[in-house]
Amino acid sequence: MSDKRKKVILDLMEADFYVPMKEKELAVMLQVSKEDRPELNRILNELLAEGKLSITKKGKFVKAKNADKELVGTFISHPKGFGFVEIDGREEDLYIPENYVNGAFHKDTVRVALLSGHSGKRQEAQVVEVVARGVKRIVGMYEKSNKNYGFVVPDNTKITGDIFVPAERAKGAVSGHKVVCEITDYGKNNRKPEGKIVEIIGHANDPGVDIMSIVKGYELPVEFSEKIMRQVERVSDEVSEADMSGRRDLRDVQMVTIDGEDAKDLDDAVSLTVVDGLYQLGVHIADVTNYVQENSALDWEAKERGTSVYLVDRVIPMLPHKLSNGICSLNAGENRLALSCLMTIDQKGEVINHELVESVIKVDRRMSYTSVKKILEGNDEAERKEYEALVPMFERMRELADILRKRRKKRGSIDFDFPETKIILDSEGHPVDIKPYDRNVATKIIEDFMLIANETVAQHFYWLELPFVYRTHDTPDPEKIAKLGTFIRNFGYSLKSQQEEVHPKELQKLLANAEDTPEEALICRLTLRSMKQAKYTIDCTGHFGLACQYYCHFTSPIRRYPDLQIHRIIKEQLRGKLDEKRITHYNEILPQVTKHSSEMERRADEAERETDKLKKAEYMEERIGSIYEGVISSITAWGIYVELPNTIEGMIHVSMLSGDYFYYDEASYEMVGQATDIRYKLGQKLTVKVNTVDRISRNIDFVLPEDWEIEESEKG
Repeated sequence: MSDKRKKVILDLMEADFYVPMKEKELAVMLQVSKEDRPELNRILNELLAEGKLSITKKGKFVKAKNADKELVGTFISHPKGFGFVEIDGREEDLYIPENYVNGAFHKDTVRVALLSGHSGKRQEAQVVEVVARGVKRIVGMYEKSNKNYGFVVPDNTKITGDIFVPAERAKGAVSGHKVVCEITDYGKNNRKPEGKIVEIIGHANDPGVDIMSIVKGYELPVEFSEKIMRQVERVSDEVSEADMSGRRDLRDVQMVTIDGEDAKDLDDAVSLTVVDGLYQLGVHIADVTNYVQENSALDWEAKERGTSVYLVDRVIPMLPHKLSNGICSLNAGENRLALSCLMTIDQKGEVINHELVESVIKVDRRMSYTSVKKILEGNDEAERKEYEALVPMFERMRELADILRKRRKKRGSIDFDFPETKIILDSEGHPVDIKPYDRNVATKIIEDFMLIANETVAQHFYWLELPFVYRTHDTPDPEKIAKLGTFIRNFGYSLKSQQEEVHPKELQKLLANAEDTPEEALICRLTLRSMKQAKYTIDCTGHFGLACQYYCHFTSPIRRYPDLQIHRIIKEQLRGKLDEKRITHYNEILPQVTKHSSEMERRADEAERETDKLKKAEYMEERIGSIYEGVISSITAWGIYVELPNTIEGMIHVSMLSGDYFYYDEASYEMVGQATDIRYKLGQKLTVKVNTVDRISRNIDFVLPEDWEIEESEKG
């Protein structure tokens, strides 16, 4: 019956004479009796939820423009009360005004109806139904109000409002405790959400509690279950003869691992010889799949985690340490199982032949980046003597890496050579220094060899037309490139783009021109921000940043699930077991694997960024009143963001720009003084004073210092 009534309403709205009407007007037009009006209300709401109707800001009903498409997405709330809905396949998010949020909570899956006659740039919509709750637990600070109840103030500022907690559900928490709170009632009609405390992380001032709060907030799994640990305990510490059987024996090939001094999970080894003027490069990757069987508890856990997470004070591994630091780590002098990509490369850097094999290897030496740098750049006599037998191979490696880099550069590959920072903590977890990571000849050799192996493996499987996991990177948004173009003009640089698209060569040229200038790090960082995120996909659509058609992640199966997944496919193909049944299997599972892996990678990146921001804020807390020279990195309607040479970013609020009323000029991305015409531009150098630091929100506020303060600072 309701389907017939829906059709009557939709037919009415398609009629030429129909003008948008409110619910009461529709009831009159359709001659709906008073007792049947609740039924009309229900039907209209169903049509809204189905995306067949939309509602104007004045509450009038119209037929939705895309009535054939049901609009369901993820609600992302904003601290100010409004929100956005992300919908798969839709380029732009929908804007949800505060009055149309209708009880949706951050990360909820919601059904929305489009609003007609919206005034802003974005399409507006209203939430008509919460399909599924996205956030079930929140992390925050407990504040006891009285003996009967308290509140949890969420760490995540996107979750607006506190969570009410009755005393009997507080688990003995006291004010100042960081806690995990499970939401029991999401609240509505201006009633606060309610919850119960399920875990007390510790007091906010205790060492490590700040980072652990972020870990819990992102729901990063820390411990492995007993079942998984029992499974891992059964794994042998040594490679058996049976495991080595049938593999290519490469134990006599001279090879090394090159990693940071503190690395413990060594998943890639390299070998290089020259035969008849051709480079024979071997990239040997730990065969993790031999120990992580498909659909085992360990495999499900690794798939769920998706990636290892590298936080400022700890690593949360994808696989238990017994595997990642033990049998799967390519430790020197030990027999190890590997998947080897053996490439023949000519003097132009072209891979003219390649082979993928299951192998058994034995690494000769465990090298560090520092040691190889000393050998190749410092000509350190002691170091060259200690590794005498390996020095010729290292020199060949530098030679080949230079050739590969030049070839990539020629096609337009973008090399982001800017200083990443390492935050040094003391034993209590307090930041004592912020240093740039050293990117040198040795790190570049490994980077170049891993890139060529990843490209070779991706191209190999693309032409086999088999299910696979690719690493893809789309062309940047024209709007972001335009903004970057405006920014770099402040330094005298320019960008060429055709039909709103920029070629990677143009960005490469920009970074080359900025090399060794004071603004190099900032231009690198903002160029990176203007690009899209790389992701895992089943379609090989190319990698913009690397300017290549074929790319995948093959080289880190200890810490990335997509690498582990493609190792499985490679081995099945090598063994002739990739029959129709297995191809169907992979076609079914890979879309979800790629989607989830991309999501877990984003989660890890966000958690890493948040821990860095937290420690940077803590570092600046002790430097309130200090004066620095920085560069304007971003301008918004509410203020100017300034980045310091140590990569710390803070904001000067528009209200703190004294001497005039300032406004944001969207056309030029400038902050302009209305009376004085003083202009603050992207890229402009600015002397700032640290004014306030809020460690909870991770915000650092700067102000413009007085002239005498700058003079005092320079004297000091």
